[in-house]
Amino acid sequence: MKLITFVTAFALSISAAAAAAEPMPASMPQAIAAPRDVRFPGTIQLIVDARDTARGIFNVAETVPVPQPGPFVLLFPKWLPGNHGPTGPVDKLAGLRLTAGGKPLAWTRDPVDVYAFHVDVPKGVGTLSIAFSFLSPVEAKEGRIVATPQMLNLQWDTVALYPAGYFSRDIMFAPSMILPAGWKFASALDGAQASGATVRFAPVAFNTLVDSPVFAGKYFARIDLAPGAKAPVHLDMFADQPDELTMTPVQLQPHRDLATQATLLFGAHHYDHYDFLFALSDRMSGIGLEHHRSSEDGTHGGYFREWATTPSLRGLLPHEYTHSWNGKFRRPADLWTPNFNVPMRDSLLWVYEGQTQYWGNVLAARSGLWSKAQALDALALDAATYADARPGRTWRPLIDTTNDPITTMRRPIPWRSWQRAEDYYSEGALIWLDADTLIREKTGGKKSLDDFARGFFGVHDGSYVTETYTFDDIVHALNAVMPNDWAAFLHTRIDAVAPKPPLDGLTRAGWRLVYTDTASDFYKSNEKSRKITDLTFSLGLAIDKEGLVSDVRWGGPAWQANVTVGAHVEAVNDVAYDPDVLKDAIREAKGTRKPIVLLLKSNNLFHANGVAYFDGLRYPHLERVAGKADLLNAILAARK
Repeated sequence: MKLITFVTAFALSISAAAAAAEPMPASMPQAIAAPRDVRFPGTIQLIVDARDTARGIFNVAETVPVPQPGPFVLLFPKWLPGNHGPTGPVDKLAGLRLTAGGKPLAWTRDPVDVYAFHVDVPKGVGTLSIAFSFLSPVEAKEGRIVATPQMLNLQWDTVALYPAGYFSRDIMFAPSMILPAGWKFASALDGAQASGATVRFAPVAFNTLVDSPVFAGKYFARIDLAPGAKAPVHLDMFADQPDELTMTPVQLQPHRDLATQATLLFGAHHYDHYDFLFALSDRMSGIGLEHHRSSEDGTHGGYFREWATTPSLRGLLPHEYTHSWNGKFRRPADLWTPNFNVPMRDSLLWVYEGQTQYWGNVLAARSGLWSKAQALDALALDAATYADARPGRTWRPLIDTTNDPITTMRRPIPWRSWQRAEDYYSEGALIWLDADTLIREKTGGKKSLDDFARGFFGVHDGSYVTETYTFDDIVHALNAVMPNDWAAFLHTRIDAVAPKPPLDGLTRAGWRLVYTDTASDFYKSNEKSRKITDLTFSLGLAIDKEGLVSDVRWGGPAWQANVTVGAHVEAVNDVAYDPDVLKDAIREAKGTRKPIVLLLKSNNLFHANGVAYFDGLRYPHLERVAGKADLLNAILAARK
């Protein structure tokens, strides 16, 4: 008995010693002060020297008033509007120096929140002088290129530190910039005064500053899109070469009609002036980013020169313009944040982006940027994607894709069709088509989603103070147009796993999805702009201009043959790879049982993969359903 007691006691002592040796978590640093809705004392002076465009270096100087001596925290913006995620490029900040009265001050980065910088302000110091550089990418693999010898895109959130503890609307900045000699600029910022190469703007709240980027460049043209309007709308164009700014009357008119049709749709505007900041460049990276009184829009230099063959590019401006109403004026309550370092929640992006995608496409057609045929072909591509090329819909509900800007930060993913990637855009648009056609059908065409747009986004004409909304607000506004169980309608399509293709709106509109062996001009334009050969609906893959497999449809013929993303296609049936060679092989295999053999190079190994696919080329189109009214004609027709 004593031996057992001794052994037991010894075991317990060993166990206690082992437990005592287990690690315990280190204490966390003191939390960064939460933002308060109180005025920050003084105005921050900000000067950005943007002349080093060859190397993409923006040199920054700030003078920041400090309320009192002691601990002070400066923040680099992290959660960026329109990005919907923690994408602030703090890794591009370099050379940070803080001084007071000409003497250097030590700073430390917060070990938990790496976007926060701590400094101890000495007694008697009223201002801090801050200097740093923003080292913008010089190669696409490093990120978006924002400066070239011909133009630049200055986003103020990349070149400003701001004090923690305040709402961004309560912090005043006096911004200025120094441009290369002879350059022109455009921005929604007010009060611009140029003195030589320096441009000073009127003092502005930090949230408005971040919402008001600048485009600048050597070659510039400004077009009035709303002559005589109370709230002017301008197309501010910058190009790599001056001839890329040439615009024919036929090309000008639909851009002007875009401003007209948007006003007719929403019945109000939420800006005192609006600027499309439009870069036509093959050197500066493209962009589509919304702001309240402007948008950053970038596409390739041949936008006007290749007008006939690039209709897919013309959906950009309508989409970003719509965001002035949907996303900037009306914004999801959980997406609005008091400053740029409070996390966003993206649960209503199927409204913010999904309905914007819907109205952007509709306005492209109503303005004439797209013909009706092009709008139908764009819709066919979206319908086919979710009918046949998103098997991930069998496991992942649409609502979960609203988290993608946070979980992936919009980086490439290997198996898009299975993982899904921000499907709240185009699948969301199909859901809003479903809602629109349902309203039109049940009201005999007396009501439509246009009435929702006017009632929800078109209130408070002229105001650009953001108004937030919730799911219940959306349901209430829909019921004001037409009573229905809209909560169930939306929950079924948004929150539930839905393997059934979201094509009810298309069917109700009197159209069906079909496939032929001929690609539409819109489909070809989409391939051209993305620089791919898109065989998603036949072989189940896409190949980029270098011959690399850029996408493989999960479960499709190429996937079944173990073709993977990143493999290089060397040959097709023993003939050197070329897009036309591959398409010919697909045609020749139709109706046979002879696999198409792809010679692939992957990880320095060559392997031949036989793809058992025998149904020929397949490209999506829409076809009228006999006996049903054409609701798409009514939806896409220009308003008077």
